[in-house]
Amino acid sequence: MVSVFSALAVVGFAGAMVAPTGVALAEPALADSPDSAYSVALADTQNLTVTVEGAAITPVERGSFEVYVKPKPKPKPKPIVASESNGGSAGGSLPPYTGGGAPAEWMAAAGIAQSDWQYVDYVVSRESGWNPNATNSSSGACGLVQALPCSKVPGNGYNPVDNLRWATGYATSRYGSWAGAYNFWINNHWW
Repeated sequence: MVSVFSALAVVGFAGAMVAPTGVALAEPALADSPDSAYSVALADTQNLTVTVEGAAITPVERGSFEVYVKPKPKPKPKPIVASESNGGSAGGSLPPYTGGGAPAEWMAAAGIAQSDWQYVDYVVSRESGWNPNATNSSSGACGLVQALPCSKVPGNGYNPVDNLRWATGYATSRYGSWAGAYNFWINNHWW
């Protein structure tokens, strides 16, 4: 029984494949038959003209369309890290010191007593090497005494006189005097 059904199925499939070809060959070719799927679709279209007593209705003109694309937000600027490569100014906010002078002149102008100059010289020599534009690239500390943050210094943290005035207040309030700051530096290697 199964073999009969199988034989009929094979014959049916063969007929389904051959029949359209045979029909196409049996029909005579028309002179105006379309050559492509586009021409077949074009022949199938309808054109309507509708008139209303005295007025013609014009066909709808198809216009273009617009697509709104939401713009991407502008990227936030990256922060500038303080380093010696940018002229020694902390992020470019303070101008570097360009004036002249010597350590003794700066200490005298800052109001530091001569009896404390040796302590100041020791601390500043180790903190900045007497470079008024010294900036710690990792912390942002600035100036002769490496004030942290640099904005603590009234005026300009890179101005040696402003930096030493602030440092005098810091040394006396935290260590009692420049001698106390010197002793702390000797024991801890920072102040």
